[in-house]
Amino acid sequence: MPGAKTIRIAAAGDIHCSEAERARIERAFADLDQDVDLVLLAGDLTTHGEPEQAAVLAEAVQGIRPPVVAVLGNHDWHSNRQDEVARMLTEAGVTMLDRSWTDLDVRGTRVGVVGTKGFVGGFPDSQLPDFGEPELRRVYATTTEEVRALDRGLDAVKECPVRIVLLHYAPTQTTLEGEPKSIWTFLGTDRMAPPIEAHQPDLVLHGHGHAGTFAGSIGDIPVFNVAVPVIKRDFWIFELNGETAS
Repeated sequence: MPGAKTIRIAAAGDIHCSEAERARIERAFADLDQDVDLVLLAGDLTTHGEPEQAAVLAEAVQGIRPPVVAVLGNHDWHSNRQDEVARMLTEAGVTMLDRSWTDLDVRGTRVGVVGTKGFVGGFPDSQLPDFGEPELRRVYATTTEEVRALDRGLDAVKECPVRIVLLHYAPTQTTLEGEPKSIWTFLGTDRMAPPIEAHQPDLVLHGHGHAGTFAGSIGDIPVFNVAVPVIKRDFWIFELNGETAS
């Protein structure tokens, strides 16, 4: 992309906010490099999905310069108060994505971020089928809706020079190496991969797999597991110009 400006993105997942972690969270956001242009949070924003835990994050992000975009994770759903969590963060200025997308102007470049939680389902040799008891078929159907939403979102931002997919669950097993294979079915599914392969975004980010691998791919598309236990720092900084990630 001739003449493209470098865009610096701070990304993290599984930050697990709570009152006990307030000092760490406040310090992490306060210490964000002033040159960071965008913050992306890949789910598990809270410890157990309680609004008071979300309040810790809401207070930490207020007043920071770069825009913050986030998706929820399974921990954020645990208390069945996910709508309250999302509303509190939205009121604090976070763009919350749930089977949706946003188009941001970042340093004069349109950046399209497509975000959804993703879901379980497995990978080759361990996929849940659309068969059997209604409960299992509902799990399959939920993943289907996530896949369709991802496809719609990527189509909606196709004109953006920079396009990013933000998930919580893994869309590829390449970033789950290190996790016991017996639980991969519950860490994500490669059913999310076809829309990514079809639309060729610049970058895919997820969390959830705490013992997984940082860098993976779907074809030639870079995929990164930015769960804090994996990156072992508050944020990983990516630099994009619409063609490459580093």
